[in-house]
This record gives sequence, structure tokens and C-alpha cells, in this order.
Amino acid sequence: MATITERRDACGNTTFQARIRRAGYPPLSRTFPTRMQAVLWAEAIEHELDQREVQRTADIALRRLADTAPPDRLTLGDLLQRYLDRVTPSKRAAVEESWRIRGILKHPLARCSVVTLGAQQVAEWRDWRLKSVSGSTVKRDLNLLGHVVEIARIEWGIKIDGNPFRLIRHPRENPPRERRLNGNEEDRLIQACDGASRYMQRLIVLALETAMRRSEIVGLEWERIDFERSRIFLDRTKTGVSRYVIPSTRAVNELLKIRHELHMWARARRCEVPPRVFPGLTTNAVGLCFERTVCRAGIKNFRFHDLRHEAISRMFEKGLTLMEVAQITGHQTLQMLKRYTHLQMGDLARKLDRKPGGA
Repeated sequence: MATITERRDACGNTTFQARIRRAGYPPLSRTFPTRMQAVLWAEAIEHELDQREVQRTADIALRRLADTAPPDRLTLGDLLQRYLDRVTPSKRAAVEESWRIRGILKHPLARCSVVTLGAQQVAEWRDWRLKSVSGSTVKRDLNLLGHVVEIARIEWGIKIDGNPFRLIRHPRENPPRERRLNGNEEDRLIQACDGASRYMQRLIVLALETAMRRSEIVGLEWERIDFERSRIFLDRTKTGVSRYVIPSTRAVNELLKIRHELHMWARARRCEVPPRVFPGLTTNAVGLCFERTVCRAGIKNFRFHDLRHEAISRMFEKGLTLMEVAQITGHQTLQMLKRYTHLQMGDLARKLDRKPGGA
């Protein structure tokens, strides 16, 4: 039950504070000018918490049923839900994979029995999916579903004859993007970072100067930055291999500005400086904000990951070797790195026209 407390401020104004305490949830409270508003808010919050408890109880019941049901009673959705609970949380890209699995769970394919599910049904689902998304996306979905079935067969002991997701043809990967910043697009992008996108300008600068991925920038912590040696240590990367990034002078200056502002903010509030460079930001929020920024700048067909492509291409244009670039970017194979090495055609032509000996 919620408690409503009448309070008076220093000016003598009466307010009503609603407090809700429930096991398993953090305490909630809010202040209103009238008792009725406080009561209505408390009732709405308690109703929402009750609905969550009902849903949680139903989810637990379904999971127990999936754990004890015979193979002929199990659906692909049961396997996906178990995989989502047991395997996905241990992955670095757990959030992205969770979205992917929940999207598949909404399709009728998830209600098919794992015993009767055949290659023909999977092929029909593949063709339907290709009408709305790229071949690369469908291929990632098929690889995920194939892995779910293999885990069920090998580790969970579920008797399934064959893996239909491994029997059908997989779509081809999309051709690598070659989008780079042209003309004054970088200036327009920076100028489009208005007050609403507080950190977007600095995120863009760091991406261009370090070639770090969006998730690496968002999760960057101060203790990983060595200003004296001018290097950044990344221990959580997409490939799972830690690496050092050498920031440019421009990137270091941006980081110093952010640190100064955070120190001033913490001093004003008498609290400690947040451990993250960009506290409170998420990769999804950055992606949405970047889309709005690109739209304001009037730039077409440009994504946040294209900033990494641009940064790596600039490294090659500055004369860095393949090994030097790979050490900074974290690419494990030369084939993968070649996808980012689309040099400006004018610079390449000048190199071809250069006479031997530098004459």
C-alpha cells in the first residue's frame, strides 16, 4: 500500500508526497500539490507493479514447462526463450541479441514444433524476411537460430533430427559500405550538433580521431585513459580482445574538456566524478540522436559506423601501415581491414604519378 504524507515547505505551501515500497523494487516517491493527484499516481504505479508480477509469474511457469516438456511438445519459441535466459546474458552483444530473439519470437515460425520444423518452412521464412531486411541481417538471424538448435541438441539433450537452419541456402552478405564524408559534410555535421544533443559533437570527434566503435566510446571510463602516455586501453571490445588506442591531439583536447566539465559539475553537487566519460548515455540513444543530427545537417545515407570507416581510411592516407592500423582498430585479419581502406581516389592518383626518388 502507498502512503500519502502531507508536508509544508518553508513558505507555508502544502504538498502531498506519495511513497510506494514493495519487495523487489526500489522505493518510489513523488510530490503533488493536491492529495487527489498523489492518490491517482500511487494507484497507477501500484497497478503497473501488479501487472509486472502477473507477467513474471506467467513467464516462470512457461519456462518450467519448457524445461520439463517432451521434445514433441516443445516449440522453436521455447528453445529461443531458454537460450535468451541461459546463453544470451553471457555475451558481449547481449542487448542486441535480445532484440533479435524477441523479434523472431513474434513470428509464427516460433510457434512451430521443433520436431516437425523442416527446411521448407525455414526457407519460406527466409524469403519472407528478405522482403524487408538485407541479406546480411537474414544471414545473422539464420546463424543465431542454427546455434540455438545446436545448443538444444548437444547441451540440453533435446532429441532433434537434423538442423533445418543449416540445410537451406543462406543469403549473400551485403557489399561493404564505402560511404565517406565528402566536401563540407564534416563541418555541417558538427554544426548540426545543437544544445539538445549535448555530447554528440564530442562523440563524432572521438569517432573520427580514434576509429573507436560506438559501444566502445559510450562505455569508455576515465581509468582507461592515460593522458601522460596519450593512450586509451579498451578491455571490452566487439572481438573480445583488448587493445590500446592512440588518440590524436584533437581527441585528447576533447577528453580534457569533458573531464573539466564533469569536475565542475561534481564540485557543484558535492559528489564524485562519474567513472564513465559519457555518464548515462546508451548506444541506442546515441544512434537515435545521430540520426536526428544527420537529418538536420542535410546529409544523406550516413550512419554512425561510417565515422569509423572514415577514420580508418584517413589513417591509411596519413601513411600508417596495415599492422599499425590493425593494432589501433582491433581488426584480426587483413581481409576484414580491407573493407575500410577505400582511399580517396585523388590521393591514390597522386601516389601513382609520383616519380621514383621523390623527384
